[in-house]
Amino acid sequence: MKKKWMPFAALTLVVGLLAGCGSNNNDAGSASESPSASASESPAASSASPSADASAAAKEIPELKVSFVPSKDPDQIITATDPLKDLLKNQLASQGYNVGKVTIDVGTTYEAVGEALTAGTTDVGFIPGGTYALYSDGADVILTATRAGLSNDSDNAKDWNDNKPTKPTADQATYYRALFIAGPSKKGQELAAKVNGGQQLTWDDLNGANWAVMSTSSSAGYIYPTLWLQSNYQKSITDLAHVTTSDSYGSSFASLAAGQADVIVAYADARRDYEQKWTTDFGRGKTIWDETNVIGVTQGIYNDTISVSKNDKLMTDEFKKALQDAFIAIAGTEEGKKVIAVYSHEGYKPAQASDYDNERKAQDLIKSMKK
Repeated sequence: MKKKWMPFAALTLVVGLLAGCGSNNNDAGSASESPSASASESPAASSASPSADASAAAKEIPELKVSFVPSKDPDQIITATDPLKDLLKNQLASQGYNVGKVTIDVGTTYEAVGEALTAGTTDVGFIPGGTYALYSDGADVILTATRAGLSNDSDNAKDWNDNKPTKPTADQATYYRALFIAGPSKKGQELAAKVNGGQQLTWDDLNGANWAVMSTSSSAGYIYPTLWLQSNYQKSITDLAHVTTSDSYGSSFASLAAGQADVIVAYADARRDYEQKWTTDFGRGKTIWDETNVIGVTQGIYNDTISVSKNDKLMTDEFKKALQDAFIAIAGTEEGKKVIAVYSHEGYKPAQASDYDNERKAQDLIKSMKK
């Protein structure tokens, strides 16, 4: 879907959300119970001498809290990102920051992570551009993720169906798209047949389906699909008659496989991440490529962010630069690549707030439609 917003999505590399939650004993929603310790609270600070020792004490960080949004199953994220604790400690140590421990949690919702960043009860958040835009008063973007490009990148849904399965390419992309994916239910197949036959879907076609979407701050799971509906039908997700909000994309695909949802919205191409589960955990007899079809494609979405709290004593300009360098270095290692692959990230580029101006415009439109 190369629409008019592509110029906003062109950085140097790529990045795709987290695309846009479940039970987890350590989530961002509970982070307020354990605020981040500042350098002045460190034992080293009280014993330091006035000048050079004070500088050394400022680099003693008892705890660094990192929160992830629940775009996948929380247990999967926690397991995949556990090695990040030592990787991050080691990289920061090489820059003169002694981190006592790194704590990782998964927020109960996207909003929970944004709120924790705003409150200063978590230090670092892996959040989509839409979530960052919504909470940019309290969060500061430091990095944009880069991802592999895909073999499909058309704004025509039929092209995605004619060229299945979607595969990664060697190219890096600075944006991704959201897809409307119809499943194996009778209604889902009716919608797909119409699209593949070259016909235009009507609002009644869409309104008669059961939908699974993500939370309202999810770029791929809510915001950009709403913009697509607005552009094509002058409607929004809130106008659909049958909508369920999923706690993760995994839950959406499970509903699609079970026939509980006829259509889901997800990042492109999330089917690659659920290809195996489709026939194992979800119990389908045919492949996900055989049983699903794209019926709509949004414009490009600027990639995910690593953001930090603006209301956090740790986040000096020097420490934010150290975090940037640390995450970029981690993404360049084999072990680091395995960690960030949980979000389909391949690397990171320094970011600035203006990169996400387009996301803010999208948020403003969403807010205006709710009035």
